[in-house]
Amino acid sequence: MILVTTPTGQIGSRVLDALLDTGDAAGPVRVIVRDPARLSPRVRARVETVTGSHADPEVTAKACAGVDRVFWLVPPLPTADSVEGHFRAFTRPLADAIGTQGVERVVTVSTLGRGVARNAGQISASLAMDEVIRATGVHHRALCPPFLMENLLHQAGALRGSGVLAMAAPGDRVLRTCATRDIGATAARLLLDGSWTGQDDVPLVGPDALTPQGMADVVAEVLDRPVRFQRLSGAEYTATLLRHGASEDWARALADLMHATAEQGFYGSTAPSTPEHAPTSFRRWCEEVLRPAVLG
Repeated sequence: MILVTTPTGQIGSRVLDALLDTGDAAGPVRVIVRDPARLSPRVRARVETVTGSHADPEVTAKACAGVDRVFWLVPPLPTADSVEGHFRAFTRPLADAIGTQGVERVVTVSTLGRGVARNAGQISASLAMDEVIRATGVHHRALCPPFLMENLLHQAGALRGSGVLAMAAPGDRVLRTCATRDIGATAARLLLDGSWTGQDDVPLVGPDALTPQGMADVVAEVLDRPVRFQRLSGAEYTATLLRHGASEDWARALADLMHATAEQGFYGSTAPSTPEHAPTSFRRWCEEVLRPAVLG
């Protein structure tokens, strides 16, 4: 049996759809979901549901009973008082369930930067999560994307109104990207394959080597309107996050993340593309996802 967490999220929903699209090949599928009503009728008819949060040890233990493969993702919570505490809360229940429920394989969503990233906010917390899971001895694959294209959807309103693409990253340095569709597809393939063993990273780096300024140029071409790139300072980025309701620790950690990716380079040009895992180009994503979000 396969267990899927965050089944209504951007990535978890894609994992679940890919599994269900295989028909009987996936076997029985179970999900942990806070609100089962958010699942589509098609999904509710075909999966077992365990209601609650996978940060709850009792919920996770119940959901992992009889499960041999798990898709695990820590959902973002910008209001969390502590980034490290948030990731720990969603990691310990899984580690305990691996030891008691006989889970054999775990696929997590992690990030590039292992062995390189330092003081990198949510990146550091995610990499630490992987180490806790690996310490159990379970077969593990960490899906490691760089900057997610979907992060730009938060700027649909600004692109529509002022034509500004703002990022806390240097406009002239390559920032590698990945689309969530590719993460979902890769996760589903791994969950359907019961032959892999050991513990390893799976980089998911899209085919482009664009700078943020280059991204703005592509967005302008796709939207057929002027788009100007604006670099935010760390202080400006933090202030923006706080205005949108993020906690001080979450905002600080995201600022640390952006600083680390810019200064340490693990999301940069030295990260080779992996077309077998991340084939979606930035232009294609803009045409199929960003343009409808901006222009309707």
